[in-house]
Amino acid sequence: MASNGDNANAKLAVLIDGDNAPPSIAEGLMSEIARYGIASVKRAYGDWTTPNLKGWKQVLLDLSIQPIQQFRYTVGKNASDSALIIDAMDLMHTGRFDGFCIVSSDSDFTRLASRLREQGLTVYGFGERKTPSPFVSSCDKFIYTDLLGAQSAETSPRKLDEKALHADKRLSKLLAEAVDDASDEDGWAQLGPVGSHIAKQAPDFDPRVWGYRKLSDLVRALSAYEVEERGGNGQSTSIYVRARPVGSEVAAKSRAVGAGVHDERRGTRPDRDPRHRPDRGDLPRRRARHRLLPRRAGFAVPVRRRGHGLLPVRADAADAEPAQRRGVRPPDLADLPRRQRHRGPGA
Repeated sequence: MASNGDNANAKLAVLIDGDNAPPSIAEGLMSEIARYGIASVKRAYGDWTTPNLKGWKQVLLDLSIQPIQQFRYTVGKNASDSALIIDAMDLMHTGRFDGFCIVSSDSDFTRLASRLREQGLTVYGFGERKTPSPFVSSCDKFIYTDLLGAQSAETSPRKLDEKALHADKRLSKLLAEAVDDASDEDGWAQLGPVGSHIAKQAPDFDPRVWGYRKLSDLVRALSAYEVEERGGNGQSTSIYVRARPVGSEVAAKSRAVGAGVHDERRGTRPDRDPRHRPDRGDLPRRRARHRLLPRRAGFAVPVRRRGHGLLPVRADAADAEPAQRRGVRPPDLADLPRRQRHRGPGA
């Protein structure tokens, strides 16, 4: 088996599921694969007699990709998946490759990816956002095809600001755990091991998802982390990252930004949070419940509950003013029936 010590010279077998991959990604796909090694074998599988695969013809010629014809035995069944899997196993047993690139959004290749990794090979997956999570997790690294090449220049996600980055709890957790695990006694961690740690936990992690080209650019956008470059003077430069101390002003500002995001998503401010319970001294005195007796002579008499009965409350001048303005005399308690004085109507 070939050695995979040098990733730049790693020999890769590229297997494309033509039925589940559009030809528009082919150019960007090959450019992305060149970052991980040399594409020694390039094959695309499908029934090339069907009209939906006609767009692949020129692409296969320009990129020197070998088309593998596989007719459909029955309607609704995709036989090219089986042909791809069989060829992948044959190539694996040759021992000439360091890794495989599987281009498909189909979860049927989940077991294939797991078997290749069991053999000690590196598996790179390429697919759309709809790719099922089992296939994504079975790869060492998974790249979404909407981030590749010319297509990403038109539809790439915009660069998110710090508030939006804080809102992504998965991103915050991955970065915090990776920096903590790769850090030294002073809390500094080299960015390379941090990225490797994240890739092991989340194969689909890619800074381009948040609009940043590199992981270093993504970390610099977060004020909760310090970034330092070490080296120079003819030596290679290394980037180190560390979580800012809790008591620092920048860290406090970062926490405030995160709290503001939490409150906006909740639709309220901390002091107006309905779940916030103030001290009893801050609570207003409970107001008494009132009911109004039926209007008599155009004036309503408020009453207050006490026990099972209703006691009338003497109307003040402000209550009587509207009635006096209409020329109606406010009723005296003596004008009310005896039963309504203490029990109210219907008692």
